Formats: sequence, C-alpha cells, structure tokens
Amino acid sequence: MTEAASAPHLSFGSYNIHRCWGTDRKYRPERVAEVLRALDCDVVGLQEVDTHLTVDGYSQLDFLAESLGMRAVSSPNLHDHRGSMGNALLTRLPIRKIRRGDLSVRNFEPRGLLDVELDAGNRTVRVIVTHLGLRAAERRLQVRRLIHHVEEQGEAMPMVILGDFNEWRPTGGALRSLNRRFGRALAPRTFPSRFPMLPLDRMWIWPAHGLLRLSAYSTPLSRLASDHLPIRADVRWSHIPEKNTL
Repeated sequence: MTEAASAPHLSFGSYNIHRCWGTDRKYRPERVAEVLRALDCDVVGLQEVDTHLTVDGYSQLDFLAESLGMRAVSSPNLHDHRGSMGNALLTRLPIRKIRRGDLSVRNFEPRGLLDVELDAGNRTVRVIVTHLGLRAAERRLQVRRLIHHVEEQGEAMPMVILGDFNEWRPTGGALRSLNRRFGRALAPRTFPSRFPMLPLDRMWIWPAHGLLRLSAYSTPLSRLASDHLPIRADVRWSHIPEKNTL
C-alpha cells in the first residue's frame, strides 16, 4: 500500500459557539451539540466557551463532550468572579501533548491559544485553536506571537491552525504573516450567521497539499445556534514533512 493510500482521512472544524446563546437570544447548548453532531468532525476547536454557564449541572464543555462522545481540552483566557471563558478542543483522537500560550496584549481583553498534539494513527497531528482580538494592531502582535509559538517547539509535523481571527479582509490585514508562512487560508463567510458577510473564521492546513475541501456549514439550525457559522475541512496528507522544514 502506498503512503498516500494509507494516510488517514481526517476532518477538522472550528466553531465560535457564542457561549451557546443563539441568534434568537436563547441559551440552548443542545442546539450547539446538534450542530457539532451534524458537522461530524474528528477534531473541532471551539471559541467563547463559558464555564460559568451550565447545562443540567454540567459545564458547557463537559456537556458537549458527553453529548458527542469526544475528549475535551479546555483553555480559558478570561477569568472573573463568575467563572472563565475561552478556547477549547473536542477530539475523537487520543491526546499526546497539551500546551497553552498567552496572546494577551496590554489594555485589551485577554487572549490565548491552545496547542494539542493528537495521535492520528501513523502520525502525530498538531492542532492550534485561537481567538484573536478585535483591533488590527492587537491582532498583528498576536499573529507574531502565534508564529513564534509554533516555531519555538522546533519539530515539524502536520498541523492545523484554526479559530476566530476577527479579520474581515479575505487576504489582508494581520493575517498576511500567517498566509506567507503556512499558505493562504480559504475564507468562507461565517459572520453573522443569519446573513454571513465576513470571513472571520479561518483554518490553515500545513502542509497545504493535505487540504481536500473547506467550507462553512450553513443550515437553518447553524444559523440559529450561534452568531457564527462553523467551518469544516477534510484533510489527507500524502506524506509526512521533514523535520525542521517549517
């Protein structure tokens, strides 16, 4: 069997769940769970997961993980007396290693990244989940820190960088550095979910040849469950990159 034929077919998603508040202003975590179930990803990165809000005594993340039968990793960035909110990851794949990084810029809302290495059978896949700030100057600093974090680990492996990047320009702005480093990300329109006009949610697949397809997931339910549409990518890497080629 050739390496291309033996390479696993993996699916990755990214979804800003808006704390499970829908566009009808109702708190309905079960709708988010249903959207994720239909999205049917091996790995999905989440943004705006709120530990303060619960579902039948479970935290949002535990409820979603239990509903979907997936492993969960939490990475809150914003903490106050009510609880915490931030990024998270749900995965069907075994977890090898977890790292967290701080992308916070002084005088702005705390931001971070979640960096998880997953066992995908014949290879390790690295997934980075993040949610960048609202201002362009803030995002430029955060992108530099994100790239530094990626390179600091010093080991090349298949990688997915995903999240809500809060950048509406398809190819410009603070994301130019990410596009130069990892190839241009496809940018389907995801916000606002009812009438999507802005490509805020992105995904970089590295090496880029592994990307088979990427699209926003738009259904009547996904347009209601959150103010963002989720995105989904199908990936198959035909070969493993050499070390230190990143």
